[in-house]
Amino acid sequence: MNPFVSASWLHGRDGVAVVDVRDAWEYDSIGHVPGAVNVPFDRFRSDEGEAGKLPPRKDWEALLSESGVATDAEIVAYDDTQGVFAARFVVTALLLGHDPKKVHLLDGDFSSWQRDHETTTETVDPTPTEYESDPDAETPLVDFETVQGLLPAAEAGDVTLVDTREDWEFAEGHLPGAVQLDWREVVDEETRGLKPEDELRDLLEGRGIVPEKRTVLYCNTARRVSHTYLVLRELGYERVELYEGSLTEWRERGGELASE
Repeated sequence: MNPFVSASWLHGRDGVAVVDVRDAWEYDSIGHVPGAVNVPFDRFRSDEGEAGKLPPRKDWEALLSESGVATDAEIVAYDDTQGVFAARFVVTALLLGHDPKKVHLLDGDFSSWQRDHETTTETVDPTPTEYESDPDAETPLVDFETVQGLLPAAEAGDVTLVDTREDWEFAEGHLPGAVQLDWREVVDEETRGLKPEDELRDLLEGRGIVPEKRTVLYCNTARRVSHTYLVLRELGYERVELYEGSLTEWRERGGELASE
């Protein structure tokens, strides 16, 4: 699995379904990658759906079908916010069964393309497909009960619970035993892409987030956690899971919180 691809990797590559998840006005007026279809973030977000904030499967299939994305397509998604919204699109595709080898995030967001390659304001009129997700695909999701059962192991240091929110959010309340890693810490502010691999590994190991341990990620509504999940997979972490309900569900169900 190689979740992140560069603008140079994408440039000139045929047969890739490029998805721009920015708002429609940005896509239309600022410009976009030639051939990219516009699928704004709100269109694949659901307050009530499968596993918390995922859209219902039938809605996801309809959305990709009308966007011209084939079931076996190689997909690259991007935004202009360092990848956090596009990461949610990528992870949604993964969780609903798209081939993990064929769905990617553009490293460095739209700006990485804009710096070196041509953009356009021409709207793409995609040819509809009949996209089919895979309901039997294995996913890295864990539920409330699973996370609740992992708390003793997390507090003992045997499992790593990672809170991907900001410092102040973590201080106000987090899962017992969790470590904090703001998702933005892995991003280079200048390039808007990932920091060098050695810096990332040092950062993660310094927080106790190591490949050998089972790692469970959460935030508030599973957007920020999506980016961190892709980063860990890019670095070869195999034992990474997502608590999709995150703290929104945790609080609603009366889960225990720690604060500091």
